[in-house]
This record gives sequence, structure tokens and C-alpha cells, in this order.
Amino acid sequence: MTELDAVADRLYRLRPGRFTAARNEAAARARAGGDRGLAEAVGRLRRPTPAAWAANLLVRERPEEAERLLELGGALRQAHQELAGERLRELSGQQRRVVGALARQAVRLTADAGQRIGAGAQREVEQTLHAVLADPQAAGQWAAGRLTRPLSAPTGFRPPAEGDRPADARPPAAEKGAHGREKGRAARERARREAERAAAGLRERRERREAAAQAADRARTERDEAGRQARRLAGELREAKEAGRRAEERERRARGELREAERAVSRAERRAREATARAERQDGGQAA
Repeated sequence: MTELDAVADRLYRLRPGRFTAARNEAAARARAGGDRGLAEAVGRLRRPTPAAWAANLLVRERPEEAERLLELGGALRQAHQELAGERLRELSGQQRRVVGALARQAVRLTADAGQRIGAGAQREVEQTLHAVLADPQAAGQWAAGRLTRPLSAPTGFRPPAEGDRPADARPPAAEKGAHGREKGRAARERARREAERAAAGLRERRERREAAAQAADRARTERDEAGRQARRLAGELREAKEAGRRAEERERRARGELREAERAVSRAERRAREATARAERQDGGQAA
């Protein structure tokens, strides 16, 4: 994972209202660190709309459901290419259920993240999921988890309504013949590769998320340890300051006692000199 990927993953987890300030701060950090290229790349990241953010949350917070949607998209595209009417009807029913369930999950996820989306944004999420099912390129974009705008299904694609008969369904006779079988095999292979690429992209995103989560855990552990060391050092510093204060007080008292002792010695020396002088005067008088 590049440093830009790591920054983008972190930014696209944020609520849209927090995106711009966090992006600008990340770009400023990169610029201050001397990485002008990263700063410019981060500065070009676009803030997601509420619907795009909700669709990104599904990839990041519901990866298993997202992978199942990608697999369903591959199966749907294969059935359309093979003109398999019965299979299309079965998968179209799954499509309605899965898209509806994921759109409702998106509403709950955004509410849990602190920014509930409205009915219009929910419809845009559903539109994005239908696009993922219809278009392998859209599937890859969604699996990256960095949408900035809702996706639209390819021209001519219409999400199925309840009771619809798939538009591409044909009588079984249309699939007869060697050409039809060869075309079906090629279509299945293309759909399989598309589904595998989209699923691989999603797995890579999940691995990146796990690596980022582990890095965050390590950073949190280091931060906690640094905090403990800082508190310990702060305590030691307080103790050292208190010990220094007590030592200064003892020194002050000792110096006061020294000055008093020096004065006492001076007085004693003066009295001794005076006594000696008196003794010498008395001795001189007696000799006379």
C-alpha cells in the first residue's frame, strides 16, 4: 500500500462534512515533510457526496455482503450474455432483495457514523448498486471504496421490477447450435474473470483495511506507552524539584548556621585577644 492509498483510505472513512479539513491537513503535513508530490495528490482528492460515502461504507463495513454482490453481478452478466431466461429470472429476484437490503444497511451505517442520509441519497445508493451489478468497471470502482459520486448503470440497463421478465430472455431455441454454445462459453469465461477481478479488488481493500487497523493499534499502543513514560517522567521531575527545594532549604539553613558560627568565632577570638592583653598588662605591672 502506498502512502497515498493509506491517506485516501483514512479520508474516505470520514463523514463528508469532515473530509475537506482532514484532506487539507493531510496535504499540509505531507508538504511540511518535504513530499510535494504526495501533498498535491492528496489535495486533488474529492469530497464524496452523502450517497457515495454511504456506498463506500458498505464496502468497508460490510465486506462479505459486498463480495456477494460482486459475485451476483458476475452471474447476472453471464446470464444476460447467455440469454438464459430462467436463470435471469432467478438472479433478478436475488438482485432486488440484495440491493434493497444493502441500501437499508447503508442508511443504518451512516446513522451510526453520525450523518444519516435522506431518501434521495438512499435511491442514489440503490442506483450505484445496480450499476455495480451491470458494469464490471463500476464494480471495480465501488470495490476500491473511494467513490466521490454515485454510479449510474450503463445505457439501456433497467433495474428489474417485481414480476418483470428479463428483457434479454429468449426461447431455449435461440441457444441452439455450435455458435451459440461457443458464445456462451466465452461469455461465461468473461463474466468469471470480471467477477474474480472485482472480488480480488475487494479482498485487497479488506487486506489494506486490516493492515491499517493493525498499524493504528500499534500506534495507539506506542502512544499509550509514551503517555505512561511521560507521566512517569513528570512524576520523577516533580519529585526531583521537591528534593531540590528541600536541599535548597537545608543549604539556606546551613549557611545561616555557618554565618552565626563565624560570628561566634569572631566574638570568641576578640575576647581571647582582650584577655591576653589584660594578662600582659598585669604581668608588666607586677614586674615594675
